This record gives sequence, structure tokens and C-alpha cells, in this order.
Amino acid sequence: MDYRAMGERFRELLKLENEPVAIKWSVREPQDIRREEGKSRFCKKLEKAMKGEVFYATADEEECMGGARYTGLRDAKEFPASMRSGAFLTAMGVYRDIPAVQRSWRNNLNIEPGIFRALIFAPLGRAEFEPDVIFIICNARQAMEILHANAYDSGSHGLGADSGPICSSMAALPYLTGKVTYGFGDTGSRRHMEIRDEDVMVSIPAGDLPRIVSNLEEMRTRRSFRED
Repeated sequence: MDYRAMGERFRELLKLENEPVAIKWSVREPQDIRREEGKSRFCKKLEKAMKGEVFYATADEEECMGGARYTGLRDAKEFPASMRSGAFLTAMGVYRDIPAVQRSWRNNLNIEPGIFRALIFAPLGRAEFEPDVIFIICNARQAMEILHANAYDSGSHGLGADSGPICSSMAALPYLTGKVTYGFGDTGSRRHMEIRDEDVMVSIPAGDLPRIVSNLEEMRTRRSFRED
């Protein structure tokens, strides 16, 4: 599958301003892709890839507890109890108290730790590997068309993400469920990424991308989506 060509067509059909990001979980460190220099948050890694970088990262390059935990690079039990309690989020004003944090975290999916060694990131147009998830930042109209294209031949509905971190909602969730996922980001990603207030996020299981691109092309011939 030529994901690079498909990515270009996908971006052209939707007139996407931002480059879609290809994400892949790997059981070993790749030999033909450079390792990220220094540490960054998962959300910043997505931004780096949107801006053209191709790289992989291990747990050593992840500076956010959520980014390491929800992508499966580290076991939550490795973190101190003071972090696992979520008290730092109440101090930041994200939640009122620890019970609210704990209740919220119960709904956040994570990849099983100990399976994967690295995460690979690339602009979709430069991905020389088969991705697992495609992450997109777009406007509401573009997101609507992606969701329509997903439902066009299947009737399938996407999953709406809530206030959880995007390392869970926009990465682990579509990976584990095989469902197109959409959301507005969380307070952390919007603080650390260069995105606009009106931007929304969509993640597509990579196996669905050919079908969605094909559906977008057919939809362009239909009255509801024709660009007159």
C-alpha cells in the first residue's frame, strides 16, 4: 500500500492545511529511522511530524506520564503513587479533586505495556512504513466529511473523544477499537501544540484510509458534497 500517494490524495480532497501524521507502534527500534533527540511530550511529537519530521521515540524520549502510559511505552506502576493519584492535575486545576481524576482515568484506554519498544512518527506523505493510526488536525467541515466518508459505505459511526488526553483518545483508542475517533483535544495538548481554537482532531485506523479516500472521491460526485 502506497500510503504516501494516498496521503497526498486525502489531503488534496479535503484541502487540508495540516499534514496528516502516520503513527506506528514497533516491537523493536527501527534501524532506518532516526531516533528523536531529547525528550518531548506525545502531543509535541505529533506536531513535529506535522511539520515534516520523521523519527521514532522510546520511553526514554517521552517526558509526559500520559504519553508514556497510554501508548504502552511504560507501565503505570512504574510511576510514583503521587503521580498515579492524579494530584498533580488537581493542582493544575484540570479536576476539582482526586476522586474526579480517578473516575475520569477509568475511561482512558491504554496500550498494554511491555509489548512495544518504540513509536514511529512521520508526515503521512513521507511515511515509508505501514502506519497503524493516521492523526489529523482540521476544521469542523473537514472533520464532518471524514465522518461522512467513513459512514458512506458502512453506516459506521465514529467515536467521540471526551476530556481525556489525546495520547489515549487520538492514539490508543483508534488503535484498540479500530474506530475513527474525533475530538477537540484536551487542555494539555492545546497548551503544548500550536493549534487554533477552532481546530478539531480526527484519528483514522490506517486500514480504513483507502476506503475513506475512495468514498471521498465518490462523494465529490454527489449533490450533497459536490463543489460547484
